[in-house]
Amino acid sequence: MITYRAMYKFVDGGVHAEVLDFPGTISSGTNLEAARTMLQSALVDMAETNLLNNEALPEPNPLATDPESDLEEPIHLLMTATSRVAHVPQDATA
Repeated sequence: MITYRAMYKFVDGGVHAEVLDFPGTISSGTNLEAARTMLQSALVDMAETNLLNNEALPEPNPLATDPESDLEEPIHLLMTATSRVAHVPQDATA
């Protein structure tokens, strides 16, 4: 599990959300709960994209902060490795 820093800013009509130490991981929601859910999804998507492009994940910075944020808290990234195996019948390869 990798722990990054999430920030939330309350704006007209919703909540802006961003992972401060994972560039480009930005989302929003109509309320804090929705913004948290959307940011969690954005973080997984960004991490998967980095890995698919053979790019390292950014180093977490527990001191990352944004003076304009209304709330900051840890956000945890937990990914598991999987593999897919396809069974091809012998007569299908002939």
